[in-house]
Amino acid sequence: MLTKRLLNLSAATVVSVALVTGASTSANAVEKLKWKMQSAFGSKLSIIGEVAIRYEGLIKDLSGGAMKIKFFEPGSLVPTLQGWDAVKAGSIDAMWGTAGYHVGKIPALSFFSAVPFGPRAGEFLAWLNYGGGDKIYDRIYAENGLYGLHCAAIAPETSGWFRKRYNSISELKGLKMRFFGLGAVVMSKLGVSTQLLAGADIYPALERGVIDATEFSMPSIDYDLGFYQIAKFNYYPGWHQQSSLAEMLMNKAGWDGLTKTQQVIIRTACDASLNWSFVRSEAKQFEAMAKLKAKGVINVRWSDADLAILEKTWESVIAEEVAKDPLFKEVHASYASFRSKYKVWKDNGYID
Repeated sequence: MLTKRLLNLSAATVVSVALVTGASTSANAVEKLKWKMQSAFGSKLSIIGEVAIRYEGLIKDLSGGAMKIKFFEPGSLVPTLQGWDAVKAGSIDAMWGTAGYHVGKIPALSFFSAVPFGPRAGEFLAWLNYGGGDKIYDRIYAENGLYGLHCAAIAPETSGWFRKRYNSISELKGLKMRFFGLGAVVMSKLGVSTQLLAGADIYPALERGVIDATEFSMPSIDYDLGFYQIAKFNYYPGWHQQSSLAEMLMNKAGWDGLTKTQQVIIRTACDASLNWSFVRSEAKQFEAMAKLKAKGVINVRWSDADLAILEKTWESVIAEEVAKDPLFKEVHASYASFRSKYKVWKDNGYID
């Protein structure tokens, strides 16, 4: 259903491009554009790196070569976790990353990236597009001189790579672990010392013992980063990221200065990238799990009791954040309201 909806959306937007340009295939119908876009994810990374490179090509093809949004590797223009400031200042035109990398500035932005015990991609996107999520997202970014588009989505991640097997979540207390977003807050409350590291920085930190364990993404992506060479126990399920979104972050004045045609082309490429990344992420994980098994990786699933502890801790995080942060309260209210209404459809329409 998600795939069909996104394909229909992409097709409809492509038609819009044709209408705006007068159905011309000539590059003369589109004004020239040359932007620099740094990615938070390396070009060689499965899916989340691949999709940004593919996006660069889509922009060129849709515009007949008139528009060029050039991909730059992580850290090549600005430090990866400083994309917000760089785009806002106009130092770079765009950043391909995730809203969760900006939580040091605005904690509520985690809701636009991944939510612990959250929805699958279809429900997540439904809230954003039809439940008011994107209205809040757009307002927050506009207030900060920015504009964002959701341009990639992936299926569940794993919940961590460890050097040894743990029989209970309580045994993780005292560990130093790379962790992302709101899930990191949950882990911190359980006694884990968490820090956010960009993808390229994780392996060396794990190798040197700066961190004891890490989570990052799904099996195909984690395989590319080589975590299995150090940590042989991969834990499931990804309770903290049942689905995750990536964004293209742009300077608001830069976006507003584009022609209507240019904006439609950028949106079209994002729609197509959203669909491509989600479907590819679902298709590639069993292959990656087989490759990891061949490397000696042991898959472990948290017990229902451990998952219950994690979920209860997440609920306490919500209560604390809502009480102290009005914006977090507003975003959570929108998110929770949509999920409560969606539940009747989820419970009746799906097998599980």
